[in-house]
Amino acid sequence: MSAEPTLDKAAAPGTGKAARSDLPPAKAIRRAFSSPLASALVIAVTVLWTIPTVGLLVTSLRPKQDVVSSGWWEAFVHPDLGLENYHSVLFDNSFGTSGGLMPYLVNSVAIAIPATVFPLVLAAMAAYVLAWVRFKGSDTLFFVVFALQVVPLQMSLIPLLRLFSTGAHLGSVTLVPALGLKDSYLPVWLTHTMFALPLAIFLLHNFIAQLPRDLMEAAVVDGASHFKIFRSIVLPLSAPALASFAIFQFLWVWNDLLVALTFAGGNPTVAPITSRLAQLSGSDSSHWELLSAGAFLSMIIPLAVFFALQRYFVRGLLAGSVKG
Repeated sequence: MSAEPTLDKAAAPGTGKAARSDLPPAKAIRRAFSSPLASALVIAVTVLWTIPTVGLLVTSLRPKQDVVSSGWWEAFVHPDLGLENYHSVLFDNSFGTSGGLMPYLVNSVAIAIPATVFPLVLAAMAAYVLAWVRFKGSDTLFFVVFALQVVPLQMSLIPLLRLFSTGAHLGSVTLVPALGLKDSYLPVWLTHTMFALPLAIFLLHNFIAQLPRDLMEAAVVDGASHFKIFRSIVLPLSAPALASFAIFQFLWVWNDLLVALTFAGGNPTVAPITSRLAQLSGSDSSHWELLSAGAFLSMIIPLAVFFALQRYFVRGLLAGSVKG
């Protein structure tokens, strides 16, 4: 009497653990992070992360007597909100500076935009050259640029400040003359550009190097120059990576305080809003309603930039990190 063949249920396709193990890794991870538990956890973290920002906004809209007498959550029970604090912060001299914070807000914009555009343009061109223009030592040069990321910004500020102020000398020989960059935006732009280039070149190189080789070869066959290929092919296809780095660099420069204090100091003609808020947090610590309004003003522009370009952020940062 012969035994009838049996099927192992664990091995049957479409059922049990075998079906789950047959899923590609990307789909398995996507399914795990889209589960109800993961969604609830993300919502909880988002709410907790947003509460301080909501509290800052509500405090900035409340009058002084309410701020000093009760917590910001009381505004939902007895609402008394207005924009008087923002007017005082931006335009009144009562906030400790002539003309309010508006000049410092303009300085932050004047610093952040060029300090984002300069490294973005230079890094994009360098990344294209290192990825598609082969020359002797190109790989070594790329690894040297990558290794420059370990240079600490904090240890380089004083040497850079001396270089900009007095130049570089070897005995009686002047290697670099004094640049005379005091009380200008240029040293802040140069510092942010220099320290952004290694990471920018690395990220953009990984993205640009994975562009289709057939597309590049077809452009060369058609007689396109390197500049034509870079402008017409590489830049449009690299938009996600460029936008993601632009967000990263803009937020870094806008929120920076150390470089601003070192190279701009307290000079109101070039100092950004972060520098002025740091000074006022000690001298006007009793005016919490004004300080919160100034702090929220410093958040508005980077928030607008992030939400305008956030769909590129994750896609651009991850684009060159994996293959397949």
